Amino acid sequence: MPKIDVYNIEGKKVSDIELNENIFGIKPNEKIVHIALVNYMANQRQGTASTKTRAEVAGGGRKPWKQKGTGRARQGSIRAPQWIKGGIALGPKPREYSYKINKKERQLAIKSLLSSKVLENNLVVVDKLELKEIKTKNMVKTLENLKVEGKTLIVLPEKNQNVQASARNIEGVKTSLTNTINVYDLLKYNKLILTVEAVKNLEEVYA
Repeated sequence: MPKIDVYNIEGKKVSDIELNENIFGIKPNEKIVHIALVNYMANQRQGTASTKTRAEVAGGGRKPWKQKGTGRARQGSIRAPQWIKGGIALGPKPREYSYKINKKERQLAIKSLLSSKVLENNLVVVDKLELKEIKTKNMVKTLENLKVEGKTLIVLPEKNQNVQASARNIEGVKTSLTNTINVYDLLKYNKLILTVEAVKNLEEVYA
């Protein structure tokens, strides 16, 4: 089983923890990660884009000129697609982009990314993450103590107003919960911070 150091918010090692190798020690499956990412992105699309066809544009009910004898091309309506202010041909209409993938595939993608964080030394485990008050500089200090730089995802076992609000205004830092983590965030953020309790929650869900 992979073993990793556990730190406190002062950045001092307090213990170590053995990670479940079925979650944090598998060989990352890039194909499944790609499938899960495409699915996640598709499910985020609203699908509300809409354009008007020639039948929906106001006006154009009268034939602009007679069919023959004018020397001009025949026209049936000034709201045909080739006219200025005409309808749109083959434009987008509201539609549903979301679709489902197999639950095991989605879980394998998450486990692949968690294992990647361990392999790349981008996983930091803290014994607990608690702040006495909502203060951004306290959160910044904590990240400095943990020697974490760049885009960072902090995963908590449950809602913590002080931590979430303190991290909210730090550029490149996002907080999430163990039951809301997704492939997109795990790919977007290089560093991953987990509390010991968050690790246990993930192992219960994905084991």
